[in-house]
Amino acid sequence: MTASEGSPNLFTILPSGWRAGVKFLGLVILSFLLFSCEAISYYSQAARGQLMILIGRQDIKILLDGRDLPQDLRDKLELILQIREFAISELELPVGDSYLTYVDVGREHVVWNVFAAPEFATQPFSWCYPVAGCLAYRGYFSKSKALAYAEQLESEGLDVYTGGVDAYSTLGWFDDSLLSTVLDRPDHQLAALVFHELAHQVAFAAGDTSFNESFATAVEREGVRRWSKSLNDRRLFERAELSLSRQSDFVALVTRWRSRFHDLYESDLTDAEKRSRKCALQSDLRAAYQLLKDSWQGYSGYDAWFARGLNNAQLSTVSSYNDWVPAFEKLLEQEKGNLKSFYGRVAQLADQGASVREKALRRLNSLAVEAAL
Repeated sequence: MTASEGSPNLFTILPSGWRAGVKFLGLVILSFLLFSCEAISYYSQAARGQLMILIGRQDIKILLDGRDLPQDLRDKLELILQIREFAISELELPVGDSYLTYVDVGREHVVWNVFAAPEFATQPFSWCYPVAGCLAYRGYFSKSKALAYAEQLESEGLDVYTGGVDAYSTLGWFDDSLLSTVLDRPDHQLAALVFHELAHQVAFAAGDTSFNESFATAVEREGVRRWSKSLNDRRLFERAELSLSRQSDFVALVTRWRSRFHDLYESDLTDAEKRSRKCALQSDLRAAYQLLKDSWQGYSGYDAWFARGLNNAQLSTVSSYNDWVPAFEKLLEQEKGNLKSFYGRVAQLADQGASVREKALRRLNSLAVEAAL
């Protein structure tokens, strides 16, 4: 078969352009220059996993030209191209050639992230990586390897949480693809995913997970609002707003209870007493969620999350993605909704030192709280 008929060759396996190919080769070489065997093993699996994504890419426009494409997949591929164009024209996001290809990864999730935290602390551990800096998770393309690493951390007495990830951003190193793991999402959630991942290419502060994820979440939420309004689809807009409202309620609930856990850990109680109170707080949090769920008319979208252990590592995943969302929304308001100006100010924050950046975000968060009163 020729390349045009779908057989992979060098130019379909590697990202478009020789520079991106060199980047990938550099990542592979880098994985073997690290000092420990464990590090070599970890970076090798990451390189292999990303390579398999690149090998599996199929051009969406070519797929749409085919006659045998299932209608549900055709609808999603057409939708992703529409969302992509909106991201370019209305959100001024750096799309490049992202989301022009589709990959069937053949499994439930593309990556599994492992989070860890001390038994009596809400602050998660972090792992440091080339380019990305220090992040509050360790990702694996294999579920079994993720679970094995999680078991190792648990044996050291840590709180551990492992969660499947359906999509991720390569921060512009590669052209991101639409993955099969996200196809079952409602239209507004698929749009949210694209806007979120593209936002990581606008501004990225190495090692600052809360900054990066909160910014991307703020862009995602604003993007979904604008996109649903642009379609003049009242029902879609209402579904999107309801989803955002529930997400905000969920985040607020977990954030409040995380503060209670923090207060417990900072107390003068013995470890045995803290352990007992910790279990009680976890039960109380589940009860509080049931009350929140009742106000949602029984919506069960977060049931699986609350069915887990609710340990410190799990609670930390919510804080990482949402701590500074009010600050970024306030910043966008200060720029009168002008996304270009907003992105510029965020990029300036990303370039500043961590302490200066945090001070500015705390000030913006305070202004957001004051405005809400």
